[in-house]
Amino acid sequence: MKYVYAALLLHSSSKEINEENMKKVLTSAGIKVEDARVKALTAALSEVDIEEAIKTAATVSVAQPAAQPAAQETPAAGEKKKAPKGEEKKEEEALEGLGSLFG
Repeated sequence: MKYVYAALLLHSSSKEINEENMKKVLTSAGIKVEDARVKALTAALSEVDIEEAIKTAATVSVAQPAAQPAAQETPAAGEKKKAPKGEEKKEEEALEGLGSLFG
């Protein structure tokens, strides 16, 4: 992500996104630069219209609402959801076991 942020910083300041500028930004931020990553990112971004990609990404995230979770049975206010009898007994036994820890 650091490399992408560096590219976005260069783009927002209207600087050319090339290996030299990327390395300058990353080293000034105290980040150890990996030449292979810088080369790969600059090569990948050479064919991308960053401004258009930003606009498209912002539109897509707003336009697609998050998936709604399936409706689950929830107890009404004040009601307790009842566990099966076997589970209630197991819970009570577990709590009794914890009580023995404190004397």
